[in-house]
Amino acid sequence: MLSYAIKRLIGAVPTLLLIVAITFFMVHLAPGGPFDKERKLSAEVEANLRKAYHLDEPVPVQFGRYVGNLLQGDFGPSFQYKDYSVTELILGGFPTSLTLGAIAMTAALLLGIGAGMIAALRQNSLLDHALMGGAVLGVAVPNFVVAPLLTLVIGLQLRWLPVGGWGEGGFSIRHMVLPVIALALPQIATIARLMRGSMLEVLRTNYIRTARAKGLPERLLLLRHGVKAALPPIVSYLGPAIANIITGSIVIEQIFGIPGIGRYFVQAALNRDYTLVMGVVVFYGALIILLNLLADLAYGLLDPQVRYD
Repeated sequence: MLSYAIKRLIGAVPTLLLIVAITFFMVHLAPGGPFDKERKLSAEVEANLRKAYHLDEPVPVQFGRYVGNLLQGDFGPSFQYKDYSVTELILGGFPTSLTLGAIAMTAALLLGIGAGMIAALRQNSLLDHALMGGAVLGVAVPNFVVAPLLTLVIGLQLRWLPVGGWGEGGFSIRHMVLPVIALALPQIATIARLMRGSMLEVLRTNYIRTARAKGLPERLLLLRHGVKAALPPIVSYLGPAIANIITGSIVIEQIFGIPGIGRYFVQAALNRDYTLVMGVVVFYGALIILLNLLADLAYGLLDPQVRYD
């Protein structure tokens, strides 16, 4: 397993380089520049700024310089957040983004697995149809639609929960509820559908029938044999789910005004802050690759038939 993990990490290097190259040339092809929104600058001042940030060099030269600095762990300075490096901004926002993503992922797993199990055990009942109908709705409606609706109804009309910020001191459960719901809802729906299908297959297997015929209590039967056997499809979905949570948090953080990496990314894209956009993309790309690898390794632990050759 260790050799497999090392091979996957080495194999991720070309993928990351491709991400860096595509993102770098795309942001430089976009119209506008990082200093266009500054107050009117004289030609001399703008020329000096471009020279200071090496923007006066040909784009291929800038790309080579960026990759060279990246290999040394240097994401460069931010064009818009003066006196801050991109590394400082990412490290400053990452704990908030990590907290939001981890809670949303945990909620998605607990609620999705629970709903899927209940639907499978009550197959074709009214409860089953209600849960799967809700799951279809959750999959169909994207979180950038769910978030404004939650803000409007629960936050502004009913006034049950705050609709912006992360609370005093940087953390508040009341501020966290709506962003977590908006971020986790599509994943809860998908995991519930996967779990229902997987659990139904497990409940029809011979060893489950045999255990039931021997008089094993239903609760023990499910906890001891059913859940573990039904989990591999959920674990294999963790990679895409984590990627969806991470990319979804970019929108959710902006909508709810949460001071995470996602909000920096949106502002950086609007302000043509090339280095900050690049830094966030590369950081999230590496994170998704790493978390996908961990999900694959966990899949192998649950299913002994999986071999890491």
